Amino acid sequence: MNHARSTKKRTGGRRRPVRKKRKHELGSAPTETRLGDEQLKVVDAHGNTDKVRAIARSVASVASDGGVVQADIEDVVENPSNPNYVRRNIITKGAIIETSEGRARVTSRPGQDGQVNAVLVDDE
Repeated sequence: MNHARSTKKRTGGRRRPVRKKRKHELGSAPTETRLGDEQLKVVDAHGNTDKVRAIARSVASVASDGGVVQADIEDVVENPSNPNYVRRNIITKGAIIETSEGRARVTSRPGQDGQVNAVLVDDE
């Protein structure tokens, strides 16, 4: 996967490459953060920065009216981005997770910043 210019024209014709791939055109497969023992990966990002990617997490920072508390993640209940992620226990932003504090919606991007932040949701 890369973010270089397409080799196809709008008409379907071929566009000849002007040059080879560049560092800033790099792409990568999505980090599918799983439920499990903590596993982090540091990746070199654009500029003089690093990204911490969460390969697996078992703890979430859950916010409620009483403040923020560290809660154990028990299960992935719902994931609107992909129904197959529920079966594979993959945590993404927007996923509903079952924690020791109750059900919570993930508000962070674990594959981008390495942590799982969530907000308690009302069970209806």
